[in-house]
Amino acid sequence: MSFPDLLSFSKGSGCGCKLPPQSLKTLLQGLSYQYDLDNVLVGNDLSDDCSVYDLGHGQYLLQTVDFFTPMVNDPFIFGSAAAANALSDIWAMGGKAIMANAVFSWPAELPVDMGREVIRGAGEICKKAGVALAGGHTIEGREPLFGLSVTGLATPTTLKRNVGAQPGDVILLTKPLGVGMLAAAYKRGVADTAQVQALQTALVQLNHAGEKLGSLPAVHAMTDVTGFGLAGHLLEMMRAAGCSAAIQETGLPKIAEAASLAASFVLPDNATRNWNAYEKEIRMNNAAAFPWIADPQTNGGLLIAVAPDSVNTVMEIIPDCSIIGSFTERRENPVLLVD
Repeated sequence: MSFPDLLSFSKGSGCGCKLPPQSLKTLLQGLSYQYDLDNVLVGNDLSDDCSVYDLGHGQYLLQTVDFFTPMVNDPFIFGSAAAANALSDIWAMGGKAIMANAVFSWPAELPVDMGREVIRGAGEICKKAGVALAGGHTIEGREPLFGLSVTGLATPTTLKRNVGAQPGDVILLTKPLGVGMLAAAYKRGVADTAQVQALQTALVQLNHAGEKLGSLPAVHAMTDVTGFGLAGHLLEMMRAAGCSAAIQETGLPKIAEAASLAASFVLPDNATRNWNAYEKEIRMNNAAAFPWIADPQTNGGLLIAVAPDSVNTVMEIIPDCSIIGSFTERRENPVLLVD
């Protein structure tokens, strides 16, 4: 079945359509409501992936919502990627995702059957993850937009936050970088067949292993890498823990098909906006790392702080993860060294 190009209806692209970090900081400054209830354990104060409510009896309720505009023209892949990305927030906190509801905006000019493919893609991902896609809400909007509100469960011993990294912890990343560059090339019409296939493959890979990592006490902190790029989400972990960190460009996992784009600086606009927000906190000793650490990811990998003696245990669960650096004692700016 032939459909119109989704991207012609969308200004942004995947998680790259997020507000810039500095704009988000200004937007939320002074707005904090999560402490009105004693049972709300995690809110928006430290940029965690989910809010957390204590149900009592050793059970926590996790809640997140994530949605974005298309990064590919295939509506099935769009829905699949948006669902995988939203579910990742629960797994990034060591939780078990149990139920989801769709958030869906659809332009009247686009075929309803095309919108149905978006929901079908999300449904297939939820089925694969063992999560009920139970309902949702739709509106007619100028841009196509899709995502999920996801409910999950955790316990006091399995919950992981972006807080807790310790000096000496090893930094692991579970997926290769480069999704933003591939999406930018796709949208600009310069991606070849291999790059399109690499993009679509990366967008639908699940971070389900995060649920297993919740049971490991040696995993001290965890988050997922999305629109603020590797540097942005690593800096969030560092601020929350009061640590510094050093990473190595040679250790960064990279999608091979994105290498030529990085060399030619085929970058999404948000890569520059990310860098402008973080550059004062970073010492860039290796300029080759720039495209990779600033690149906004959609459904990116898990970023993990783990005790050195348990790295192999994590790698048994996620064999493809990469060691990219380590956390260190807090130092004055720049707090992140990139060698």
